[in-house]
Amino acid sequence: MDIATPIGIVASFAVVMVAIVLGGDVLTYVDIPSVFIVIGGTIGATIIRFTFNTVVSALKTGISTALNQDRTSGRDLIDEGIELLQAHRKGGPVALEAVKIRNELLGKGVTMVIDGFAEPVIRDVLLADRDRTADRLDQGVRIFRAIGDAAPAFGMIGTLVGLVAMLASMDDPSKIGPSMAVALLTTLYGALISNVIALPIADKLEAKISSEYVNRTMIVDIVLGIQRNGNPDMLRDQLEVYLAPAERRRPDAPEAGG
Repeated sequence: MDIATPIGIVASFAVVMVAIVLGGDVLTYVDIPSVFIVIGGTIGATIIRFTFNTVVSALKTGISTALNQDRTSGRDLIDEGIELLQAHRKGGPVALEAVKIRNELLGKGVTMVIDGFAEPVIRDVLLADRDRTADRLDQGVRIFRAIGDAAPAFGMIGTLVGLVAMLASMDDPSKIGPSMAVALLTTLYGALISNVIALPIADKLEAKISSEYVNRTMIVDIVLGIQRNGNPDMLRDQLEVYLAPAERRRPDAPEAGG
């Protein structure tokens, strides 16, 4: 689990709550009409721009990405790929069945090698999976950015609604306070939803796109290298191109597992 996300969200809301508690009554900052305007309006506007099922899927993807930390690094994939290639060179496809594969897509590709699929078929299937994953994450980015745009906008709409109600009831002092609460609290709610939840999750998804695309491209090269029964050193050099210079194995460094 990526603890940075819940810590950041809790810390952000905690700062606001401390300021509220120090400033007076907490219940003063709770207003149901304001919540209804911001949350209901944001959901409605987002569903208009995207389909309902797409929004639900993106919410699940965004929450999962924000809370779960992918611990599979490029270096881990290279080491695992070389291990699989060496097993294949020693014992053929049958030897791969005895190797426990940690990455799901890599396992899928290796299974196709074991089953004797042709190289073009393996490449097309894995590339399609890579591109579909990138599309799904990109869709999540767009939806969370739409939420980040809509929440402050409906906060402003709520402010206008509250101001109109306040001006319309100037002759009744008892109605001025609730109308002013709607006017101000909708802006607060919209800003919090946008800047503490929606936009940070969109940024996490965007970073995930880049890392997933690179990792899945590496997996394609690994599986094809295994299918061709290639040279481990050549495959390692090919894969390390995807790593940052500081992460690449030095020429005098020992082999993984050696």
